[in-house]
Amino acid sequence: MHTVELQDGHRPDAAMIRVMAFRRSTTVLRRLVAMGCMTRHIAAVRMLLVSLPVLLLAACGTRARLPIEATIGPSPTLTQPQRALIPVVKVAKAAGWPAGTTPQGADGLRVNAFATGLDHPRWLLALPNGDVLVAETNAPPRPDDNRGIKGWFVRRFQKRAGGAVPSANRITLLRDTNADGVADRRFVLLANLNSPFGMTLAKGDLVVANSDALFRFPYRDGDTTITSTGTRIADLPAGPLNHHWTKNVIASPDGATLYVAIGSNSNAAEHGMGVEVDRAMVWAVDARTGAHRVYASGLRNPVGMAWEPTTTALWVAVNERDEIGGDLVPDYMTALREGAFFGWPYSYFGQHLDERVKPQRPDLVATAVVPDYALGAHTASLGLAWSGVNALPATYATGLFVGQHGSWNRNPRSGYKVIFVPFRDGRPSGPALDVLTGFISASGDAMGRPVGVAIDATGALLVADDVGNAIWRVTGRPGSSAREP
Repeated sequence: MHTVELQDGHRPDAAMIRVMAFRRSTTVLRRLVAMGCMTRHIAAVRMLLVSLPVLLLAACGTRARLPIEATIGPSPTLTQPQRALIPVVKVAKAAGWPAGTTPQGADGLRVNAFATGLDHPRWLLALPNGDVLVAETNAPPRPDDNRGIKGWFVRRFQKRAGGAVPSANRITLLRDTNADGVADRRFVLLANLNSPFGMTLAKGDLVVANSDALFRFPYRDGDTTITSTGTRIADLPAGPLNHHWTKNVIASPDGATLYVAIGSNSNAAEHGMGVEVDRAMVWAVDARTGAHRVYASGLRNPVGMAWEPTTTALWVAVNERDEIGGDLVPDYMTALREGAFFGWPYSYFGQHLDERVKPQRPDLVATAVVPDYALGAHTASLGLAWSGVNALPATYATGLFVGQHGSWNRNPRSGYKVIFVPFRDGRPSGPALDVLTGFISASGDAMGRPVGVAIDATGALLVADDVGNAIWRVTGRPGSSAREP
């Protein structure tokens, strides 16, 4: 890693800044009036009108100073933190895909829609018989999350980005009966769940990670619906705050242990450590008894998980903290080892302190492990899938695919694509390669946002798109040296 301190780049002149701030503040005031805030909270609105230009002025100059490539790889550049009273916000408006359009595959790749018309598809599980499970889901009710004026803005931004839709709370089974690369049958496998996300097979059962609990359901190859209410394996941290609500799960090869990724209840412990009990970590859960132990901790928001076959290590994709500049902190993927601590909330990438967090824990910081591979600042790297035996060209034979949902507080934007990190001898061995791009239109709208990724039984790469409400299928073009799975 390289630590550098950069000077401010070009900024608008003071007059232009004042004009922009005034226009933005008056727009906000008009919206608050429309909400009825003028009559109920006149003093607060007046204060907001006075203070908004100052807040917006404080946010100026926070454009990212580094190219995103500088924050990717085994040794990312780490700038000095850039604090502002309000964070940079650059949200891509959710627009959906115009008819007949798809994301853009890299050279030698072919892209088609495996399924469309879904309801906020977030996560995937490719089954051995060729069926594909998709979690159509979103956040549960969280009355204590995003409260106050800042919370009001956050909710507005989430709505603009397509993330404020109600949860369908179901797992849908997709089946391609004629092997044409398009799912022609669709079944509701499980309904009335509670914000389901992660799915895995273990000892003949389907295990589902709801937002608040881990459940086991009986499953046989070919099943298209499950009527069982399931067996609760273990409760998971939830509650009225539940800031990072997704819970992912992957089984050990023998199915005896379930590894559960659980995100933090905050950005950087701003609510205190009392609400972070059993969070920001990966649990190891006994699949039979439900007893759990901490496998690895200090992981702000661990999401995607995958087994690397050479070393048999469990790799995880982690979303790092926000609001200290467009270049900090890079998201990352890393191999886990039992007992490892990765810094959150006290530090990042080893011993780089986050001075917002009080009191500090120098004893823990001294043990903080440096992650293996940075995935770029604010890319929201969520999906993670081992290449396995796939039907893509040889370039993608060995490594990890990463679904990058895309930034909300970086200017210019980062993520909004699927990348591939090549491996050799169980370790990353080269620069990240773009696999699927084109999710942002020329006008800056988000036609889609990639989330979960998986390799299906045919060797195709599948990508869940929760704004385009589609599953994209990626294979090698004829003549591109694509391998037979």
